Amino acid sequence: MEAVLSAIKTLFDTLGATVMLPIIIFLLALILGAKPGRAFRAAVTIGVAFVGINLVIGLMWSNLTEVAQAIVKNTGVTRDVVDVGWPSAAAIAFGSSVGLWVIPLTIVVNLVLLALRLTRTLDVDVWNYWHFAFIGSLVVAATNNLLYGLIAAALAAALALFLGDWTAKAVQKFYGLPGISIPHLTSAPIVPIAIATNWVIERIPGLRDAEWDTETIRKRLGVFGEPVILGLVIGLVLGAIAFYNAGDFVTVLAKVLGAGINLAAVMLLLPRMVSILMEGLIPISESAREFMQKRAGGDREFYIGLDSAILIGHPAAIASALVLVPIAILLSVILPGNRVILFADLAVIPFVVAMTAPVMRGNVLRIVIAGTITLAIGFYIATSMAPLFTSAAVASGFSLPEGAVQITSIADGFLWPPFLFVRTVQGLGALGLVVLLVLLAAAFFFFLRNTKAWEVAAGAPAEAPAAGD
Repeated sequence: MEAVLSAIKTLFDTLGATVMLPIIIFLLALILGAKPGRAFRAAVTIGVAFVGINLVIGLMWSNLTEVAQAIVKNTGVTRDVVDVGWPSAAAIAFGSSVGLWVIPLTIVVNLVLLALRLTRTLDVDVWNYWHFAFIGSLVVAATNNLLYGLIAAALAAALALFLGDWTAKAVQKFYGLPGISIPHLTSAPIVPIAIATNWVIERIPGLRDAEWDTETIRKRLGVFGEPVILGLVIGLVLGAIAFYNAGDFVTVLAKVLGAGINLAAVMLLLPRMVSILMEGLIPISESAREFMQKRAGGDREFYIGLDSAILIGHPAAIASALVLVPIAILLSVILPGNRVILFADLAVIPFVVAMTAPVMRGNVLRIVIAGTITLAIGFYIATSMAPLFTSAAVASGFSLPEGAVQITSIADGFLWPPFLFVRTVQGLGALGLVVLLVLLAAAFFFFLRNTKAWEVAAGAPAEAPAAGD
């Protein structure tokens, strides 16, 4: 059995996301009844779009990482817990004892919940199953029990599907992505924090009246409010903060201008790539709707679960995230008791905050406030979880960076689901898994009982028709 699972994992690793995703989409489209030619074209278009999205994200990643690391270096602050970035966390997760099982385990969980009508999401974002394996690997590190880790990973997959369903209507409306949900455990966990933050802001005179959505900014600032110019300005400011001492005037000027142009390019190109993605997704979404109408009744919907990478190109999401980069670095310096130094994962902040945008109706100021609160809490979660993170890394064969005593990452290492799962199981053992199951079952129950209210709380328009079964 392990040989089969290892072969499946090797196949996915070798072909990569941009090859496997079109294959999965093509097969899914055929199952849903799409004509082969239409399914093939849609699948290829989606693959091409993700190639484009990944190229633009790579541009953002390389430039924003350089800027962020320069800012960190300028602070002169050192800590004993080093941020190694989400690629390292994913490698740790898939390299763990849980990682071998996570793909078939998640598929089974997803199909069971679909059959029980507890979810509408089919999560085809196979590579982000690592989030579930990551939680499971931390549970194994905490309890030395593989079974506990596998059950925790299965529950984490169910949590992602719940969060994907809960936020689907808001994501679809705000981002213009019909038939899509985002069962992504780097992005979706901020939604409860965003809802609470928004509730508080609505009760603060002055602050509640501040209109900082991108459309208002564009109207007030004219050409300087356009996303591409906004990206340029933010990039120039970040570049100046990062590279003011990088060398002579010409060197500094080149680096600052480079940061500005590159981030302007990200602001312009990411939405274009997402529009290409939608060209491929719309036929699949239509086929899914027809399939469900024929076989499950006309009132049941079906969502395709994708990576939150398709969200971060929105001006409100990316502009807020860029503002949060220096804020995150400042927090790492001033928060008492924090032991984490940010390094590799600052470029993941757009993924962390993207799903606050529907809740905040695109208000950049509110997104920044919710992101600041999330990151501030995250530093303490990461400090607390660093020993287990490091133990899981060592167990999976990951080599610690030179000089690092312990490691973490913003993706997952800063977020509440791993903390909740690990501490509950670590404290209560098998009973902790039961407690998590009960909490998850309660969330599904209350969501399905009053779906409309939950969706509106997550940012869906109040006038939209309910998505109940």
